[in-house]
Amino acid sequence: MHRDALRGSDPSREFGTGAATERRRGGGVSVLPRTRAQLARFVDHTILKPEATAAEIDRLCDEAVAHGFFAVCVNPVWVARCVERLGGAGVSPAHSIVGTATGPPVRARSASEGTPPPTAATRILPVVCTVAGFPLGASLPQVKAEEARRAVEQGAREVDMVVNLGALIAGDRPTVVGDIAAVVETTKRANPAALVKVILETRALTDEQIILGCQCCIEARADFVKTSTGFHAKGGATVEHAALLKKHAAPLKVKAAGGIRDLPT
Repeated sequence: MHRDALRGSDPSREFGTGAATERRRGGGVSVLPRTRAQLARFVDHTILKPEATAAEIDRLCDEAVAHGFFAVCVNPVWVARCVERLGGAGVSPAHSIVGTATGPPVRARSASEGTPPPTAATRILPVVCTVAGFPLGASLPQVKAEEARRAVEQGAREVDMVVNLGALIAGDRPTVVGDIAAVVETTKRANPAALVKVILETRALTDEQIILGCQCCIEARADFVKTSTGFHAKGGATVEHAALLKKHAAPLKVKAAGGIRDLPT
């Protein structure tokens, strides 16, 4: 299974101390990461295997902090543990949690207070991401929505939901849009700052079905489209599918996932 997931080539993460939970605003020119530290801000450090243990989840969080990854992505059962270990990673963007090498996490300054200068000792703590309807996408919309609501109330800042794949392949646009919208609306009610990413499982789809999936995500007001669960037999992300999402999902962001394990991929 995939252990991490790179964001699309249109960066959605601000680099630098104090901005880890803020989205890039406006229509500025995309900036590609030039250093490993910058690249780390595009990574969701992930463990979604069902046999994951508490010790593995703790190690995932510690690795994410050590490497400066943007998020940890775990199954809903581990959300509360991750939020606690990361010092409250579910708080609002204006009150990000910052950890230091010499002391416990402290509240970062809000925009009105000014941003403290970055130091080598400062760490931006990862946010917590979870999943809904994972990995099949075949749950009822109400079940996915409830799964998302509970996770967000426990402190998750992002929810990666799996689309109703059968409905998408059949071209049933109203069902697909309704499925996504149920999760988006419930998530935003629980926390307006929380984000919803929709996994299309692109390796199981034709290009036409992928384009329809993008259109449904836009109509349902999702925040991201995502390539894959990393669990499908046909495989995970490809460069071609990521490019197709970027072309047809705008203004939504793109997350590539599944099989991305090192710098070359």
